[in-house]
Amino acid sequence: MSIIGQSITRVDAEAKVRGQALYPGDVYLPDMLHMKVKFALRPHARVVKIDTSKAEALPGVILVLTARDVPVNEYGLGMYDQPVLCGPGGVKEYTDRVRFEGDQVALVIAEDEETAAKGRDLVDVEYEDLPGVYDPIEAMKDGAPLLHPDKGSNIFTRYRIRKGDIEEGFKKADVIVEGEYRTPAQEHAFLQPEAGVAYYDDQGRITVIVGGQWTHKDRDQIAHALNIPADQVRVIYPAIGGAFGGREDMSVQIILALAVMRLKEKGIDRPVKIVWTREESIIGHNKRHPFIFQTRWGATRDGKIVAAKVTVIADGGAYAYTTPKVLGNANLMCTGPYEIPNVWVDSFGVYTNNIPNGAFRGFGGPQSSFEAEMQVSKLAEKLGMDPVEFRMGNLLDEGALLSVGTPLPRGVSIKKVVQKCAETAGWTQTASGWQAPKVDAINGKWTGIGLACAFKNVGFSFGAPEQCTATIELHGEAEIDRVILKHSGAEVGQGSHTVFVQMAAEALGVPVDRIELVASDTAFSENSGSVSASRMTFMAGNSIRGAAQEALEKWEAEERPAISTYTYRPPKTSMYDPETGKSEPNFAYGYVAEAVKVSVDPETGEITLEDIVCADDVGKAINPQQVEGQIEGAIVQAAGYALLENFIQEQGITKTRTLSTYLIPTVLDIPKRVKPVVLEYADPIGPWGARGMGEMPYMPLAPAVITAVKNATGKWFDEFPLTPEKVLRGLGKIP
Repeated sequence: MSIIGQSITRVDAEAKVRGQALYPGDVYLPDMLHMKVKFALRPHARVVKIDTSKAEALPGVILVLTARDVPVNEYGLGMYDQPVLCGPGGVKEYTDRVRFEGDQVALVIAEDEETAAKGRDLVDVEYEDLPGVYDPIEAMKDGAPLLHPDKGSNIFTRYRIRKGDIEEGFKKADVIVEGEYRTPAQEHAFLQPEAGVAYYDDQGRITVIVGGQWTHKDRDQIAHALNIPADQVRVIYPAIGGAFGGREDMSVQIILALAVMRLKEKGIDRPVKIVWTREESIIGHNKRHPFIFQTRWGATRDGKIVAAKVTVIADGGAYAYTTPKVLGNANLMCTGPYEIPNVWVDSFGVYTNNIPNGAFRGFGGPQSSFEAEMQVSKLAEKLGMDPVEFRMGNLLDEGALLSVGTPLPRGVSIKKVVQKCAETAGWTQTASGWQAPKVDAINGKWTGIGLACAFKNVGFSFGAPEQCTATIELHGEAEIDRVILKHSGAEVGQGSHTVFVQMAAEALGVPVDRIELVASDTAFSENSGSVSASRMTFMAGNSIRGAAQEALEKWEAEERPAISTYTYRPPKTSMYDPETGKSEPNFAYGYVAEAVKVSVDPETGEITLEDIVCADDVGKAINPQQVEGQIEGAIVQAAGYALLENFIQEQGITKTRTLSTYLIPTVLDIPKRVKPVVLEYADPIGPWGARGMGEMPYMPLAPAVITAVKNATGKWFDEFPLTPEKVLRGLGKIP
């Protein structure tokens, strides 16, 4: 019987349930020192002077490090624009500036955590405050304070799309909808804040045990900042308490490695540990990008979208992080999964003195889906058409051209997904077209139903090098009695390690209990790429299947043990043409649609999610239970984004820096009912047909919720979260 498609127990389940699995904060090594960070706690300033003498004189403090101690004081996932430590003494210009409250200024290493904290507070820093800019539209203007004077502008990324003739398109339109939409920042709120331990291993390598999403990229950034060869750095991921994109960028990795390196230079060979508090985590790591969309769409009276013009502005915060890639996705997805003959898009990534913004589940897609689906729902309303009927007449199909002038890869299923979602939610097809279900009032509350859909890339986009490597060892004599699978792919809660084992067992024809997984350790496993972009099952599956095939061939040739290392490379993608945007942006996609029924209390403004249907084409559900878990988890997270999570920064200072002021969904806030509809239309190049799906259920929830609220209240809301206060204000019940 095939192991693919079976809901086997997670390989990490028992250790996590029993408390045996070690997370970074659980690691204790003999003779370990502790480290604390001196954060800037101001949005924009020049560090004039740092006096460490009082901290160094404190008994128990072993070492204090500042910018002068960093060999190459720069790092960054996309571009090296962030200092490891901010302050005077660096070789690179402008590393003496702090650009957001979470910039790191000094490190204190001590015998225990309490002493390290006292030492941190004794570090005196003299600042010269600089004017800040906190709104991306203001930051784009001439004369705005520059965060990075060497770049000459706060606009650090821009894209454009030009398809057809936009003015002619609007001339053909019988109805036009214009709008400005704003989406909020969002905190990842993963289970364990940033934590880690560093030490020298028995091979003399700086070893960092930490939570992350791409071991080899972490290793390379550490090596760059320390100015040492990459093979002198080892990165290990133990159990990781969630990520959602928030661990793609550096937090404690480099400073841990720097600490043990500088200690050893002083003859002190001791491990160093750090655990951030929740408050440090909230100010210290990136958030979901807030976006501003200025948009105008037009359609004909028979229901065809003929033109879409969109300006996309992303608040990148103080440093680039993944903004160029996130904006690249938003630039493509801001016109939705629709075939539109005339498209004009201008997109900008902008520096501000806010917390840097970066990867978060959906990676620019949820923001763009909100804008696109709101425009589509409003066009349907203006035309007097059912929203499903209108969508079905415009959705992309096999061979249809994207806004960038090229077709989607084969396997386009968005129409099937929308149809299944609509039918499951109660829509009916009649002779006159689709008709929405009637919804009854609930205990005197207003009710409404809304639907939205989306598509999302699988894998790295726009020409980024994309590959994934797996190693398989077959041991035994007459038959394979033991398999070692080496793979760097991270397990951040989504179940990747379980499906690795399932896919290896399937490819080799052996039971899962014969597979031994050696994962996420750069000393043993080759580069797998990041566990992001809904790519890991897709990429790992193809790499594991390739390694298995080669290893079996060696086994048949009597090679013992039979060992194969295989690197999978998908079809190439290409970057946007700078003038037209024409490109081959992605090699695979996932497709999703969601219908949401809400009730709204007109007295309190409280919104309750009564029913949610999520139809998701996953290609092939490798582990169906995990797929359903991903759907349910994404919906809860997206519900927090749409209704509850109100991240507040004022003049660059975070006001919601604890989980008592930044509210995430609890068991009392989750939807009453969620119905996952798992569809399996095989991707032509996916392993066993699988598509990535971890981000897809997140994508269209906010516009589906807000359309449902509109149908309940008669009021459109063009920004969120829809807190009760915002609802009541929108209804005119409070000023």
